[in-house]
Amino acid sequence: MMIEPSIDKLLAKTYNNKYILCTVIAKRAKEIESVRRLELADQDKKAITLACEEIVEGKVVPSEVK
Repeated sequence: MMIEPSIDKLLAKTYNNKYILCTVIAKRAKEIESVRRLELADQDKKAITLACEEIVEGKVVPSEVK
């Protein structure tokens, strides 16, 4: 179960739109999986968690995902 970042912080970054949030997270998680598959095997974090953290930090913004 993921506690951080909170859903409220994530929704704030995607204009309170759950559909946009889900799409952005899924697309970024797929990108992370394809690029860093071996690195993820050594870490406790999954690609979805990393994608959520990047969204909250502002590294990924919804306008970049089309």
